[in-house]
Amino acid sequence: MIRYIISICKFEGLLVTRIGFEDHNHDSCVKEALHAAETHCLDRKLQFTKVRRRVLEILLSEHKALGAYDILARLTDEGIGSQPPVAYRALDFLVSHGFVHRIEKMNAYIACTLPGEPHSPAFMICRVCDAVVEAQPPAGDALNQTARDLGFQIENTVLEAEGICPACADEGAAE
Repeated sequence: MIRYIISICKFEGLLVTRIGFEDHNHDSCVKEALHAAETHCLDRKLQFTKVRRRVLEILLSEHKALGAYDILARLTDEGIGSQPPVAYRALDFLVSHGFVHRIEKMNAYIACTLPGEPHSPAFMICRVCDAVVEAQPPAGDALNQTARDLGFQIENTVLEAEGICPACADEGAAE
């Protein structure tokens, strides 16, 4: 069984975990993710620049993966940067420190729902609305067991599943 995590955020002082493609207190989870990134960078003496922060904010603003050029367009509109390296450098930094994941199938990026925690997520991608949910496969999944049986050490796994989210299914988009 796979647990589908859309966010972990604090709400009214309580830690709230939302499961699936559900609504949640988005403002709170954005603030928590930005705070986690700021703390991570401060603790490691890394520069959490204005551009890096804004790219993370853009990705946190919705649960859809965005391409680098979509992010660059927003940065350009805000007068922050207009050249592709601006977005790509920020994305590379955010990916390398675990705040953002790259969605291979879409050649796009999404904010991590478990920043700072080592994990190999799976992504559920709605083929209708492009919503993306980060999921945590169970620790004893078949791939990890097969790798252990073969003496193989997995360093990176990208698991992406395409289908239809509950909202699109309810609207009859699956047909």
